[in-house]
Amino acid sequence: MDQTEILIAVAREAARYAYAPYSGFAVGAALRTAGGEIVTGANLENASYGLSLCAETVALGTANARGLLAEVVEVAVVGGTIGGAGTAPVRPCGRCRQMLNEATQLGGRDLAIHCAGLTGGVRETHRLSALLPLAFGPADLA
Repeated sequence: MDQTEILIAVAREAARYAYAPYSGFAVGAALRTAGGEIVTGANLENASYGLSLCAETVALGTANARGLLAEVVEVAVVGGTIGGAGTAPVRPCGRCRQMLNEATQLGGRDLAIHCAGLTGGVRETHRLSALLPLAFGPADLA
């Protein structure tokens, strides 16, 4: 199994811990740092909906709390209906793309984003710059 497949497998494992009683849609994320460390996250829904957290945001917050935000080099995102066949690739939402851009600009690298379904199927790899062209970030505040 190559490093990308390992990262996707870890994201799938993280999705098992998704708290998604309202949407029934589990998402897992796994971030790899420049030092090879993997940080995970799962979506965390809330009865007020707007306060829910995406898996990517949870993983980024964890990386930040460990002083690793600028060290993120690639991300795997997987998702699908809980108990379903979830084979279509899941891509980061707009908010998560903006949050990932913060790590991209802080680290001076264009993150690879690996997208897959919860249970397999097609895998896509994109650069964050392709998913969020002309992004606003820390460099714009100088």
